[in-house]
Amino acid sequence: MRLTAVLLCLLAVQLAAETIVIRAGKLIDVRNGRVLAGQSILIDGERIKAVGANIPAPDGARVIDLGKSTVLPGLIDNHTHVLLHGDVTADDYAEQLLKESIPYRAIQATVAARTALMNGFTAIRDLETEGAMYADVDVKKAVARGLIPGPRMWVVTRAFAPTGTYPLLGYSWELKLPEGVQIVDGADNIRHAVREQVKFGADWIKYYSDRGYYIKDGALHSLVNFTDEEAKALVDESHRLGRKVAAHCMGREGILAALRAGVDTIEHGDGFDDETLDMVKQRGLYWCPTIYVGVFVAEGRAKEGNPIWITMRDMKKKVFAKALQKGVKISFGTDVGGFSWTENEAKEFGYMVRYGMTPMQAIQSATKAAAQLLDQEANLGSIEAGKFADIVAVDGDPISDITELERVKFVMKGGVVYKP
Repeated sequence: MRLTAVLLCLLAVQLAAETIVIRAGKLIDVRNGRVLAGQSILIDGERIKAVGANIPAPDGARVIDLGKSTVLPGLIDNHTHVLLHGDVTADDYAEQLLKESIPYRAIQATVAARTALMNGFTAIRDLETEGAMYADVDVKKAVARGLIPGPRMWVVTRAFAPTGTYPLLGYSWELKLPEGVQIVDGADNIRHAVREQVKFGADWIKYYSDRGYYIKDGALHSLVNFTDEEAKALVDESHRLGRKVAAHCMGREGILAALRAGVDTIEHGDGFDDETLDMVKQRGLYWCPTIYVGVFVAEGRAKEGNPIWITMRDMKKKVFAKALQKGVKISFGTDVGGFSWTENEAKEFGYMVRYGMTPMQAIQSATKAAAQLLDQEANLGSIEAGKFADIVAVDGDPISDITELERVKFVMKGGVVYKP
C-alpha cells in the first residue's frame, strides 16, 4: 500500500489529466444536509465537472464503482501538528526537541502527512512546528510538488509566545535550549517577526494567548501572555499582510484577550462562558474545539501533577453543548500531534456527536465549515461542479454510525486515487 501511494503521488501530473466517473451508492450532500442515492460524479483532471443521477461515462473514461459505499467530500482538519508526535508529558515534548534533529522530525512529518491523507483528510491547517522552524513549509512544498503523498496544507510555521511562557522551561539558565515557538516581546519586535514568518511561507499566524490555567468560582481562568498592545500589533500586522490569526486560548482571560486583539479563530476554548461565546457568535468567528486531545492527555498530565487537565476535559462537554445552542460556528480540529499520529484523528467525530452534534453537523464541520474557515469554499468542502475532486468513501453509513469515518476505504485528492 505504501509503495502504491508513493507511485501514485509521483505520477500525479499524468493521472490528474484523466477523466473519471465515480458511481456512488450514497452521496452526502453537505451543502443541503442530505444523503442522495444513485449519484455519479464526473471528474475532469483535478476538478469535478458534474454531479447527478445517471451521468453517462464519456468515451475512454475510467469508471470507479462505489455503488456499495457512502461517498462524501474529502475531510479537513483545521488544527494539526505534523512535526509533533505526542506530548502527554513535559518529558515527551522535551525528548523531541532535545534528541531529534529538525531533519529527522521533518522525515517523521512526511509520515504524518501521509497518515492524514490515508485517513481521509485531504486538507489540513497545520498550527505550528513546535521548534522545527519552517519545516512545515517544506513538507507542504513536497506534497504540492508530488514528492510525497499528503493533504493540501495551510501552515503557520513557528507560532508566537513571549519570554518565559512556553517550553522548554525549568532547565539551568546556563544552557542554551531550543524554543518550542518563536519568542517575541514588544510590539515592534512582534511586527518584525510576523513579517519574517510571512517571508518564509506562513499562510496563517498563530500565537499563544494564555497559560497557567486554574479554576476559580467554577470557571476556568488563565494568565494572559501578551499585553493588549502586543497582541493587537500581532493581529494588525498579520491582517495588513493578508494573513489571518489563530489564537490558542484555554481560560476566560486568554479568550477575552484574543477577542480584544481581533483574532480570526479560537483554538481549544475550554473556558468559554456565555459572555465569550456570545462575542464569538456576534463576530462570526470559528472555534476549533479539539476535544479528543483533551481526553487523550488528561490522565497522563494529571499523574504528572496537573489534575486540572481532567477538570478541563470534563468541562468541554458542557461548553460544546452551549456553543451549539448559541449557534457558534464550529470547525473540525483535532490537535493531532498533541496525541500520537497512530491514533486516528477521526475519533474527534465520535466526541462531537456524543457532545451534542448530529452526525451530519459533525461531517459538515469537517467539510463545508472547515473550507469556509480556510476561505476555500470555492475549491473545497463539498462535492460540486468546479471544486477539487477531493473525495472519500466508507463502506457503512456515517449518518447512522459516525465512527465509520474512522474506517475510510477510498481516498481521492485532486482526481488522483491514493487509497483504492
